[in-house]
Amino acid sequence: MARRSEVPLKEAPDGGWGWMIVISCFLVTVCTRAVSRCLSIFFVEFQNYFAQDYAMTAWIHSTVDCTTMVFAPVGSIISNHYSTRVAVILGGLLAAGGLVLSSFATCLEYLYLSLGVLTGCGYALAYSPAIAIVGKYFSNKKAMAYGLAMSGSGIGTFILAPVVQLLIEEYSWRGALLILGGLVANICVCGALLRPLALAEDVSSSTVGNAAEECNYEVSHEDPQLSFHSVDPTSFEKKDTKQLCNCCPSHKEYAFLLTPDFLVFALSLLFMAYGCSTPFVHLVPYAVSAGVSQQQAAFLMSILGIVDIVGNISFGWLTDRRWLKKYRKYCYILTIGLDGASSLLIPILRSFPLLVPYAVLYGYFDGAYVALIPVVTSDIVGNAFLSSALGIVYFIHGIPYLIGPPIAGWLVDTTGSYTAAFLVSGLSMIFSSTLVISIDWIKKCRNSANVQTTVEESDPSIVAFQTASDNQI
Repeated sequence: MARRSEVPLKEAPDGGWGWMIVISCFLVTVCTRAVSRCLSIFFVEFQNYFAQDYAMTAWIHSTVDCTTMVFAPVGSIISNHYSTRVAVILGGLLAAGGLVLSSFATCLEYLYLSLGVLTGCGYALAYSPAIAIVGKYFSNKKAMAYGLAMSGSGIGTFILAPVVQLLIEEYSWRGALLILGGLVANICVCGALLRPLALAEDVSSSTVGNAAEECNYEVSHEDPQLSFHSVDPTSFEKKDTKQLCNCCPSHKEYAFLLTPDFLVFALSLLFMAYGCSTPFVHLVPYAVSAGVSQQQAAFLMSILGIVDIVGNISFGWLTDRRWLKKYRKYCYILTIGLDGASSLLIPILRSFPLLVPYAVLYGYFDGAYVALIPVVTSDIVGNAFLSSALGIVYFIHGIPYLIGPPIAGWLVDTTGSYTAAFLVSGLSMIFSSTLVISIDWIKKCRNSANVQTTVEESDPSIVAFQTASDNQI
């Protein structure tokens, strides 16, 4: 496991070095999510240079996003068993290397591997652990901290969108990718600042489970009435046996996976990820096809990015208020539904002045729910399981991110317009929001059934998970 401080803190510090963690996570988000969004500006360049259709070219962006999400659990495993620093620095090296190699591409298949797989893997190792460690440092200000940290996606998109367009015009798409590779290498610097933090909650939830897997300790079972929460770390004694491989994940780290509320949440994420992937890939090409200039189309991404920041920070601040904190899941539902509703309108928006309001609405609600995803996940699974849960949450995004843009591209090629692509995107997000509504009903049914007693007595890790889940922030 990652080395931790000798004396665990009783609660998150809610400040101090935590603000440096927020800044580091902010910069990691700029170098991962913002750069990934700006790859859509290369869409027309790749399509013209390699003489390919929309669907084939869209696979580049979807492969990046898919790989980033599918390999997110690998980042969580490395972070849990070594350290967040190791995961983020390794991710920075892979991502920067992939962008540099992409500048030498000779065909789309080359970009699928270098930009899609290699850079995507780097993003996966860096993004999920950086997001998870923010939750370790903050409790009462968690939503605000996440809002600030994840606003890097919006701020980065706002700044980088026109810059990337300028770089393409000045140095061609090859030079622009090379320069972006140097920018993304700064993830390694951010990773070095992510100081590990031990909390009493982590110790209480992992002592029993991790002891078995690491073969470093053993529990005395002389008292059959010994409860999980009464376990004293001093009751563990060194065991002189061969240690198991540190990189092998424990099933106890994923005790939350088969709980009904998390399963419904996971299903909703599939539809949400499909819906949100289409506008970021096809907004610029759609604007160009509607007669908007290339510069104005790129500026739409900048508008979307800056309003995204407002959504990140404002919803983070609002949902930390005492009167709204218990309703933040419903805020999450509302923002996803409104994001989907705005996408239903885009087929009738055929000019730059009409597309600007769409970029404002979509950007605001996108920033709001993106900032709330880690918070809602923490409310469902608890802080102790947040790192592993975020790895699964972003993994679930992978399949929709892979097939979403190509399906939208296929719809464009088949129908000759973007109407079907954006309608399917909007309806998918609206359906996702309706699924999340059912989570509270499922929880009530599960609690009223009261059928977990046998499972709790046989597996202490389930007790830890349920306790963390019930004590929502």
